[in-house]
Amino acid sequence: MSIADPESKETPELNVIQDATCTFCGCVCDDIDLTVDVAESKIVEAKRACVLGKAWFFNHHIEDRPEALVDGEPATYDVAIERAADILSNAVMPVTYGLSDTTCEAQRVAVAITDWIGGTVDTTTSVCHGPSGIAFQGVGEVTCSLGEIKNRADYLIYWGGNPAESHPRHFTKYSLMPKGDFVPRGRKDRTAVLVDVRKTKSAKAADIFLQIKPRSDFEVAWALRALCRGVPVDPSIEQKTGISLEQLTEIMDGMKRARFGAILFGMGLTMTRGKHLNSEAILALARDMNQHSRWVAKPMRGHGNVTGADNVVSWSTGYPFGVHLGRGYPRFNPGEFTTTDLLARGEADAALIIASDPMSNFCQAARDHLATIPSVVLDPKLSETAKVATVAFTTATYGINVPGTVYRMDDVPIPLRPAFESPYKSDFEILKAIEKRIRDRQLAAAAG
Repeated sequence: MSIADPESKETPELNVIQDATCTFCGCVCDDIDLTVDVAESKIVEAKRACVLGKAWFFNHHIEDRPEALVDGEPATYDVAIERAADILSNAVMPVTYGLSDTTCEAQRVAVAITDWIGGTVDTTTSVCHGPSGIAFQGVGEVTCSLGEIKNRADYLIYWGGNPAESHPRHFTKYSLMPKGDFVPRGRKDRTAVLVDVRKTKSAKAADIFLQIKPRSDFEVAWALRALCRGVPVDPSIEQKTGISLEQLTEIMDGMKRARFGAILFGMGLTMTRGKHLNSEAILALARDMNQHSRWVAKPMRGHGNVTGADNVVSWSTGYPFGVHLGRGYPRFNPGEFTTTDLLARGEADAALIIASDPMSNFCQAARDHLATIPSVVLDPKLSETAKVATVAFTTATYGINVPGTVYRMDDVPIPLRPAFESPYKSDFEILKAIEKRIRDRQLAAAAG
């Protein structure tokens, strides 16, 4: 029965989950109060959630689907798990991909399965902030938590991102607006700069908007590095970047005066010309600025637990994504072992896709090959990838139906408090069952 039915004489049974965690984006806000209609298994209120979070919670409903599909036909979990183990055990070059919208517990098992079968493990990082992952290894990262930015940062640079639309609560909860210990007046104590190739809604929140020419992020960042170090910059920089030397000097003067500054960069920086070199320039700029005051640089991550995926794969293998485990030790080589490249070249012969939909966003060559090889997909929805899968598991939704751990974009682990149970199994349960089947077969083969 709907809580919104004014003619109903019965009062629906409501349950309130306090301090629930929203897993829609990398902000992973953990202060959401969810009101659940128990009879309908539906969330009817999400206090403090942003517009994206409310859509995430309110649009969630338990779909009437089979536990799994095998070759397009309904099947039980046991049958599907057995078939999935067959596919992955017999593959020569299997690839595990996705992981950004599931719990760290499930991610850990996915890495273990990939290790047992000698495959390649990759996350959605390879098609978003992968260049940043490469840059971290080359330059390092001056980092902090979002709590430190909230309480300390008096100068903020948003580069290549549009938080007003992609991370609506970032401004109000973590960075620009909130009052902090060392910025007691909140917004009035902060200077905000937006660097982008176009004027987005975030520009309205900034004090200074630098509209740079497309594909000139590296030059702007490198010019700021030069000014930071006292190296002369030629005025012709304006012809390349669209930003005058006077404007860049003004920005640098403000950065040097700041007590605590943060550069928050998005995919508008990482996925344009230069890619990992752009990220390296930003990270190096933050490092150089510490000669004058305290500065940090953080990527603005998109999916709810993509940061967790990077952490789990990193502490399991030593590398964040695109890791080949087929030789008994990890090898990292973006472009060779990243999923879209493996598929586009026709090298992968099986795929384990977890909480991701590559058929909706990979290049055509990769999608064409994925459709021809056996694949195992775990997803709460019948995604485009699940539609072409050999085995498609229907799973519970993490954060709403499933507990566990996720990582916020600043690498802080956050526990999940589910709102209500799902009749479907979690990614973790299914992956553990697949791992057990694979190990039983390997041990039996070794003993026989």
